[in-house]
Amino acid sequence: MRKGMRLSRGDFVFDIVINALGVLIIVVMLYPLLFVLSASFSDPDMVLRGDVVLLPRGLTLAPYKMVFDNAAIWQSYRNTIFYTLVGTLINISLTILAAYPLSRKDMPCRRVFTLVIVFTMYFNGGLIPTYLLVRDLRMYNTVWAVMIPAAISTYNLIVARTFFESSIPNELYESAKLDGCSNIGMLFRIVLPLSSAIVAVLVLYYGVAHWNSYFSALVYLRNERLFPLQIVLRDILILGQTEQLGSNDVGMGEKIKMAEGIKYSVIVVSSAPILLLYPFLQKYFVKGVMIGAIKG
Repeated sequence: MRKGMRLSRGDFVFDIVINALGVLIIVVMLYPLLFVLSASFSDPDMVLRGDVVLLPRGLTLAPYKMVFDNAAIWQSYRNTIFYTLVGTLINISLTILAAYPLSRKDMPCRRVFTLVIVFTMYFNGGLIPTYLLVRDLRMYNTVWAVMIPAAISTYNLIVARTFFESSIPNELYESAKLDGCSNIGMLFRIVLPLSSAIVAVLVLYYGVAHWNSYFSALVYLRNERLFPLQIVLRDILILGQTEQLGSNDVGMGEKIKMAEGIKYSVIVVSSAPILLLYPFLQKYFVKGVMIGAIKG
């Protein structure tokens, strides 16, 4: 709107409604985060009684001390970091290596390959055939069972392919080819330096997926030393297994209070790395999604 122009009554009411809805959405999304953070620092008795609404009550660090003193949580935390870093590296490498040739218009039968890949978004073998395949490949109860079956996301592959196809001019490929550059050289010298936005988006997508993943570990892992943090968090939140936090010698009421305090502190500890990482990638997020979106 130009400076000095007056809004009509309808536009003014529309702006008020939109701003009010925006504030409401922010409050609805922000309150659960603030509540979990406050509850993690509050007395478990007050949390159970419902006295904690927004600000901490009965400030205590005991749940965090129990979490940080527990070796099983630190072991699972290290496993999750490993799965996230190595798994994301595998995801990014394979996704880019698959998306780049599919984005080249001179690739033979690229539409056929794209159709076959997109087909897997709607139809797949299911859990039992995948389980049998992982077992027969001798990946069962190994770290690779968590990372390899989900090595490429079809959606992320299509987004990356569309980004390369719409953002890298074909003239660059022709110029590089005249200079004697190979296809691999074009990928590393032309495509990747111009694709920081989509790479950042893929890192965010894959990294968050690995960090939050628990189902693959639940199905394919039996060795507790390989469990990711989300399995431990699941046990605390759903199964209430506070015994693993050294609470075998206390009564049931005390266990309930300990579980109430510990579950919020574990949620904060497990979510903090992703929440801290997101602001650094946010500036690439919108650009990468908009440019890499599926078109037509």
